[in-house]
Amino acid sequence: MTDTGWLWAVFTIIAAASQTVRNAMQRGLTGTLGTVGATHVRFLFGAPFAIVFLVGVAIVTGSSLPHPMPIYWLWIVGGALTQILATALMLAAMAERSFVVAYAYIKTEPVQVALFGLVFLGDKVTLPMSVAIIVATAGVVVMSIKPGGFTGGIKPTIIGLASGAAFALSAIGYRGAVLNLTGVSFVMAATFTLTIGLIMQAALLSLYLALRDRAVLVAIARAWRPSLFAGFMGALASQFWFLAFAIATAASVRTLALVEVLFAQAISRFVFKQPVTARETLGIVLVVAGVGLLVWVR
Repeated sequence: MTDTGWLWAVFTIIAAASQTVRNAMQRGLTGTLGTVGATHVRFLFGAPFAIVFLVGVAIVTGSSLPHPMPIYWLWIVGGALTQILATALMLAAMAERSFVVAYAYIKTEPVQVALFGLVFLGDKVTLPMSVAIIVATAGVVVMSIKPGGFTGGIKPTIIGLASGAAFALSAIGYRGAVLNLTGVSFVMAATFTLTIGLIMQAALLSLYLALRDRAVLVAIARAWRPSLFAGFMGALASQFWFLAFAIATAASVRTLALVEVLFAQAISRFVFKQPVTARETLGIVLVVAGVGLLVWVR
């Protein structure tokens, strides 16, 4: 699969914008479904849309479904499981009193993705790209850490770093899966991998809830209308994440994905009329500088 110029950046920005909407929907569902139930919505209601995407791609392109090699299943299972683990660790981090610090460490994901991508996939990161990743990540950390945010001991830091590492491994797993589907277009490879991953995750979490908390499954079924839209936005975001992974390194994609933080800041400023502090302004400048440098040098 070859690079296609700026297309990876377009895919990533669409994915980040879609994910921002999905996150807003999930936050709205947390009150009725709880954190685990609201998280499960992205998988359970996203899987049917992924299947629709896959059928659509097959019809439009006229291509048949790929025939994965055994190594493919190791990559996809690894990506799916580490994403579930990452989400669980993120929820644990947010439960801590010092969750802003944990969030900042979660967003060190691009740095960890660059490292894991080099080790597991041989994705090379040039010096200018390294500088871009560090600058953009620093911007997120600056925006996230508020005065007094370092209280709470080492636990939030450990959980945050572990969550960021799990998200990074998930991105590497999915990119590895996509790259190991040969004989098909990158669009089919990305869509097929998305569908398999979401079906796996929906099945695993449904089984978990059926065994541990069936009431949550009942609540999810009752809240199907808002869950349906959240699932669609989640599947749409993932579709473009996977398309980007198919044609660019995971480090590039996950660094540019930090524009999601800028979207959130824009919503906070213009929708909720919340003022932007000098610290947040500095963070925004760093993120924009890092992302701009990444797109320029890649």
